[in-house]
Amino acid sequence: MTVTATQLSAKDERPAALPPFAAGSVAAVAAALATLLTVLSGRHGFHRDELYFMAAGDRLDWGYTDQPPLTPLLARLSTAIFGETPSGLRVITTLAVTLSVVLLALIARELGGGRGAQVIAAASGAASGVTMAVGHMLLTVTFDLFISLLISWLVLRLLRTGDGRWYLAIGLAAGIGLQNKRLVAMLLAGLLVAVLAIGPRRVLRSWWLVAGIAAAFVIALPNLVWEVAHGFPQLTVAATLSDDDGSTNRLMFVVLQVVQLSPLLVPVWVAGFVWLWRDQRVRWARSFVVAYVLLAVAVIAAGGSSHYVLPVLMVVMAAGAVPVARWAQGPRRTAVLAAGLALAAASSAVITLPLLPASSTRHIAGLNAQQGEQLGWPDMVETVAGVWQQIPAQQRDRSVLLVFNYGETGAIARYGPEHGLPAPYSGHMSFADWGPPPDSADGPVLLVVPAPNRWVTPNFKDCRTVASIDNGYGLDNELWEHVVKLCSGPVRPWSQLWPSLRHY
Repeated sequence: MTVTATQLSAKDERPAALPPFAAGSVAAVAAALATLLTVLSGRHGFHRDELYFMAAGDRLDWGYTDQPPLTPLLARLSTAIFGETPSGLRVITTLAVTLSVVLLALIARELGGGRGAQVIAAASGAASGVTMAVGHMLLTVTFDLFISLLISWLVLRLLRTGDGRWYLAIGLAAGIGLQNKRLVAMLLAGLLVAVLAIGPRRVLRSWWLVAGIAAAFVIALPNLVWEVAHGFPQLTVAATLSDDDGSTNRLMFVVLQVVQLSPLLVPVWVAGFVWLWRDQRVRWARSFVVAYVLLAVAVIAAGGSSHYVLPVLMVVMAAGAVPVARWAQGPRRTAVLAAGLALAAASSAVITLPLLPASSTRHIAGLNAQQGEQLGWPDMVETVAGVWQQIPAQQRDRSVLLVFNYGETGAIARYGPEHGLPAPYSGHMSFADWGPPPDSADGPVLLVVPAPNRWVTPNFKDCRTVASIDNGYGLDNELWEHVVKLCSGPVRPWSQLWPSLRHY
C-alpha cells in the first residue's frame, strides 16, 4: 500500500511522507507578486533607509553603528548589477520576498498540507501587507523575513524527521541572518525554550546541534569582533529606539499584528493557532505556538517593534492554510476564500505600494508612513544646492555641509554631485563614524536641520535661516519642517566638536 502524508507512524504521529510540492501553482502565485513589485519598483523614488544603505554600501565594513553588514552589501551588489536606480536596487528585494512566499508554501507542505493548502499559504503571504511593504523597498526587515522563514522551515524539518543533520543547515542560515539583524537569535531562543517546555526534546540530544551552533558562530564572528572593537554600538541604538518608541509599540502591538498582515487574514492564522495546538497529528510542531507567545511577551516587555514577531505569526498562518483548505470544499466556500484573499491583496497593495499618484500619497501616509519617505529627496537636494551657491566660491573649499539625519545625508550623497554639492557630513548613525570634517574646514557651515532643533545650532557662529525645505506633497515625512541654515563657522575645531554632534 502506498504511504501518504495523511498516514501517521504509530510511534510519534508525525507524517510518514509529505504531499507533492505544488510547484506550478505556487510559482504562479510567486510570479504574480514578483510582477506587481517589479512594475511598481520605479515609481516615486528611493526610501530614506535605502539612501542610507547605499551610502553604507560604498563604505563596506564588517559592521555599522546600527546594523550588521549584509543589507548594505546587498544594496551595493544589486545596484552594481542592475543599476543605481530604485528599480535596480529593489531587484534583490523582489527576489527575497518571492522566495519567502515559496517558503510559506513549503511550511504548509511540511505540516502535511496538499496542493490547496500550499497555494493558500503562498497566496496569504503574497496578499499580506508586510510582504508587499518590505518587498517594495530594500530594508533589513526584507531579508530578516526571508531568513526567519527559511530557519522556521528548516526547524520544522528537524522536528518532523528527527534528523539532527538539519542543525547544520539551520546554523548556516542563522549565521547569515545574524549578519543582517540580531532578531534571528531571538527567534532561535524562543524556539529553543518552546521545545524545552513542550517538546519534542529528543531533537536536542544530537551532536549536530553543536555543529549548527559552530557554523552560526563562525559566520557571525566577523561582525561580533567588529561590535566588540567598537563598544557594541548596536545595543546603544536599540536602547535609544526603545526609549523613543517603547510605549507606543506596547500599546499598538496587537493592532499592528492584525494590520501588518491584513485583517482579512486573521481567520487563517487563528485557524493555525487552534489547529497546531489541538490536532495530535501536528503536536510535534506545537512549539511554534509557544514560541510566538514567548516572543510576543518579550517584545512587548522590551518595547520592541511589532514586526519582530511577524515571521513566526506567518508560520502559524501557513499552518492555518491546512485546516482552511479542508474547510474550503465546494464552489461556494472556494469562492468566498478566493474573494477574501483577493480583497486582502488589493487593500494591502493600495496601502503599501505606490499605486496612487505621488500627489495623493498624503492620504495613505497616515496608514503607512513609509510611502511618504520615498518622496521629496531630489527637491530637497536642489534646495540645498541653491543655498550652497550663495557661499562665495573662494570660501567653499573651507566650507562644510552638515546634515542632521541619515536620510537627508544619504539623499545629498546620492543626488548632490550632479548639483555641485560636496560630500555631506552628519553625526547621525554610521555617518558619525565617517566624519568629522578636517579642522582646516573652518569656513562657512551649511546646516540642514529640523526647524525646532536647538542643540546643533549653538555649535556654530552667526547662524541664520536661509531656506525652508518643502517636500512638495504636503506630507508629514522626515523632511517636514526642515530648514537650511547658513553659519559663518564652527565655534571649535571639528575634531573637538564632533563627539557632541553624534546622535542615534
